[in-house]
Amino acid sequence: MKKLLTAVGVATLIAAASAAWTLAAPAGKSGAKVSSSAQAKLPPLPSTVKSRGRWVIGVKCDFPPFGYITAGGKNAGYDVEVAKAFARLAFGHGNRVSYVCVTTPSRIPTLQSKRVDIIISTLTYTKARAEVIDFSVPYYGATGRLLVPNNSNISKLSDMSGKTIATTRGSIYDRWLKNCYKNTNVILTDTTSSSLLAVQDRRAAGFMFDDAFLVGVAANDPNTKLLGARFLAIPWGIGIRKGEADMRAWVNSRVKLMKARDQFWQIMRHTIPRRFYSIFKNNVPRPRNTLKYPTGPDPETICR
Repeated sequence: MKKLLTAVGVATLIAAASAAWTLAAPAGKSGAKVSSSAQAKLPPLPSTVKSRGRWVIGVKCDFPPFGYITAGGKNAGYDVEVAKAFARLAFGHGNRVSYVCVTTPSRIPTLQSKRVDIIISTLTYTKARAEVIDFSVPYYGATGRLLVPNNSNISKLSDMSGKTIATTRGSIYDRWLKNCYKNTNVILTDTTSSSLLAVQDRRAAGFMFDDAFLVGVAANDPNTKLLGARFLAIPWGIGIRKGEADMRAWVNSRVKLMKARDQFWQIMRHTIPRRFYSIFKNNVPRPRNTLKYPTGPDPETICR
């Protein structure tokens, strides 16, 4: 019964966090139509998408403010608004897209099995992933954080030694913890809600994940806090199947177009409440803010 009540508490917390993001200003037409003359100069829409007349895109459904389901049962979030922008750029209407919910471990298999055209799903760039799929140019810059209970004795990352930390299976934090914090026990889950549950029922001393998600959780849960340490600041990219040069050309050209028009910041401003602007304002591509993937060794192998 206690575990059931805790699970209900996690579901309530996720719902509250989603609702908090939903309170932001309604999303505008951030993916404005491009004139026919301008379109002619850009790479054409891949024939498979064009003939279908709509996109099929994989997105997160439990990760506010990037991909989640509203109380009304609709997909919402930054990634979803980017998908809508792609639909407007391709077809002139933001509703010409179908969404497929994916989890951290299911994202790449869903893409490779051709269930979706692309994935816009909080996908951090790594060299290992880039060997099996292609990445677009960056469309968001994420940073890792650690969420702990208010009464936690973890005040810095080195305090994790001997503790148990939760994160999602297949995430960059999964591999970083195993590579660099060998004395830390790791609970791997398939969803963010399961990792939160591990913290709430005391099976884990903390939850390591992207700040974009954890900021919303901490803002709505008075029993938790974020450590000040930031780590693994690596951009996200849109996932594209290997060998689909036409898809990569279309996606990259439109991401660059949206960056030049400052549309990613427009989307972000319409996705989050004003009080979070200062946290996220430098995390999106803007005319004077170019995000770059890391070079050299994979950051998940670099211990600090």
